[in-house]
Amino acid sequence: MTWTFKDKKIGIAITGSYCTFGKIFKELENLAETKADLYPIFSYNAASTDTRFGVHNEFIEKATKITGKKPITSIAEAEPIGPKKLFDILVIVPCTGNTLSKLANGISDTPVLMAAKAHLRNNKPVVIFLASNDALGMNLKNIGILLNTKNIYFVPFGQDNYVEKPNSMVSQIEFLNYTIASALEGKQIQPVIKSPYA
Repeated sequence: MTWTFKDKKIGIAITGSYCTFGKIFKELENLAETKADLYPIFSYNAASTDTRFGVHNEFIEKATKITGKKPITSIAEAEPIGPKKLFDILVIVPCTGNTLSKLANGISDTPVLMAAKAHLRNNKPVVIFLASNDALGMNLKNIGILLNTKNIYFVPFGQDNYVEKPNSMVSQIEFLNYTIASALEGKQIQPVIKSPYA
């Protein structure tokens, strides 16, 4: 399906699930082709940590190139998102278990969490692309909280390695644009939990 988000202002909030960055940035390029107006936001860890999956400066540069905008990397830069009503929708992609748990408990101590708090005050949708090693462990209760929270929508997710990491769950990237389109209409696509092996 060809998606069109022309003139839609979409916040793209990136947290530190570094192993997903390859497919995430590829999908952001596809999202940019829908004519959406993209605004990148990085958590402190995503903006400053080098890993075996890449160097932080390269990710900052890549996000800038894809969106045409310098990423928001501080709480002070993220706070005006609410008062200025900057976005039609905010997408946290990827959303780590750490960010998920803080969001569920009203904590806003990173640029991404402040962006979510500021955006939600305007009664507008937030999409979560889950990437958590403890989704079926300590974070399961937080997933439950957010599934029942107004204006929160999940990209369908499933276990990504049930043999070696039975508690780990990751959203399926091919459903990202579909979830964004549905969330803009106030709908959660179903099923929320999908098997990657089906």
